[in-house]
Amino acid sequence: MPLPLRRALGAAALLAALQAHAQDAAPPEPPAAPPVNSAMDAPLFYQLLIGELELNNGQTGVAFQVLLDAARRTADEELFKRVVNIALQARAGDQALMAARAWAEARPGSADAHQTVVQLLALMNKPAEVPQPLTTLLRVAPELQRPGLIVALPRLFQRSPDPKAVLAALGPVLQAQTGPLKPAALFTQARLAINAGDNERALALTRELAALTPDDDDAMQLAVDLLPVEPKAEALISARLQQNPGQHALRQAYARALIQSQRPAEAAREFRLLTEATPDNPAPWLALGAIELDLKHIPAAEAALHEALKRLDTPAAGSDSEIRARADGRRNVWLLLSQAAEQRGDLKAAEAALQKVDGGGLEVNFRRASLLARQGKLAEGRKLLQPTADASDKDARAALLAEAQLLREHRDFAGSLAVLKAATARFPGDTDLIYEQAMMAERVGRFEEMETLLRRVIELKPDHHHAYNALGYSLADRNLRLSEAKQLIERALKLAPGEAVIVDSLGWVEFRLGNLPEAARLLRQAHSGRPDAEIAAHLGEVLWASGAQDEARRVWQEAARRDPGNEALRETLDRLKVKL
Repeated sequence: MPLPLRRALGAAALLAALQAHAQDAAPPEPPAAPPVNSAMDAPLFYQLLIGELELNNGQTGVAFQVLLDAARRTADEELFKRVVNIALQARAGDQALMAARAWAEARPGSADAHQTVVQLLALMNKPAEVPQPLTTLLRVAPELQRPGLIVALPRLFQRSPDPKAVLAALGPVLQAQTGPLKPAALFTQARLAINAGDNERALALTRELAALTPDDDDAMQLAVDLLPVEPKAEALISARLQQNPGQHALRQAYARALIQSQRPAEAAREFRLLTEATPDNPAPWLALGAIELDLKHIPAAEAALHEALKRLDTPAAGSDSEIRARADGRRNVWLLLSQAAEQRGDLKAAEAALQKVDGGGLEVNFRRASLLARQGKLAEGRKLLQPTADASDKDARAALLAEAQLLREHRDFAGSLAVLKAATARFPGDTDLIYEQAMMAERVGRFEEMETLLRRVIELKPDHHHAYNALGYSLADRNLRLSEAKQLIERALKLAPGEAVIVDSLGWVEFRLGNLPEAARLLRQAHSGRPDAEIAAHLGEVLWASGAQDEARRVWQEAARRDPGNEALRETLDRLKVKL
């Protein structure tokens, strides 16, 4: 039923009254803000339009000049960024740098402008021009961003062909930093010094940083990176781990640096400590197993690998990357267990372990090829490793190296040399392939060819320490040009300080020179870092010649238990007519 008219009018009046009351109670609305007019006038609009049209028409140079002129007139940062990007996309570095400098001049307080100048100078390898814009950048950038800008510098210059010039240019700016910026400046100077090969300076800066920030990890990161080339850095790491044994990440990084320094026995010690401290973590068990296998400690290797497998097989939730990491870990464990079983002579167990490996690949094929070779089927094994016709260069190179390794391990040195010659013909200038070819040339008695190849490696890669060491050791072993041999080995040791195989070579040349006490000292040092049978053979011979025959027998006996088929050990014992 419709409302009576009076009631309808009353309702309307009540509604009007309520609305009026609400308006009285509510604060008045603020007046509308006046419209903001663009600073762009007609000439500027036309200039920008022309610039973009020229760019779309492929006239990059014209667009760059038109838009740069507009950016200079307006001092607009976004427009400057646009101009810099246009130049970069056109691979016109000089124009990009010119635009960035114009931006910094137009906006002297802009951190983005000065940072862009620094980045472009790094990209164009002009470190000598960096100090002024870098100094300005560190002054105008927000305070909290300054340490990050400093620490990013080594990454900016990581591809520089002259890292010493980078250190020389940036060093004074970094040395001037004080207060909150000093730790970042010390870290960056040390990193640049490492890149420049100035290890002594890097170590001094790392020590200063460690003293300034005793609880931070930056100095330890530097020390770990320095360890393979500067053994004195180890004292910093040892002191920190003694003070705080629970720094497991540092201990793991230290152990990996020891492996890189060819000190596997000491690396195994650190991984053992990690397995005790973090028994549920499979990674230290896997690393320990791999090292023990390398050291020919087969029972210890298999025990560690089975411990790793237990933890990798434990169901656990995780991200896709964690699940993949576990799968990769299991694959590596089974590959290593197959290798361990093969070294024990249990070919059936070795094949059974391979059956557990998910997927194929060169590593699996190599293990299968090795098993075939042990059964007298070397030719069949080689077929598993030969690259396919459509293999990429990377895959073909890896396959050729694997085939050469298989032949070497099964004492077909001439066959290995032939494969490596074919590989170096296909990949000329590959120093690793040339080095391997040199090693096989030596095994077949082609010493002049070996020397020529090793000198070629040194010519192509002057910091290839293995080439210096191999040539020096070969001369010493044949009792030739001992002074030159010592110089070559000392050069190798300077490039890779503390590496056990190089220390062994130096000990051997000292023995050839008649310096028995120094030879024994060096060979003991090498044997403690890498107690393999060849180093044991050398140490034992020096001890034998020195009159310490009981100690020599103990060294040889231990090596024979670990690696009874070692050729160097067997030759030494036969030559000296020693029965163990």
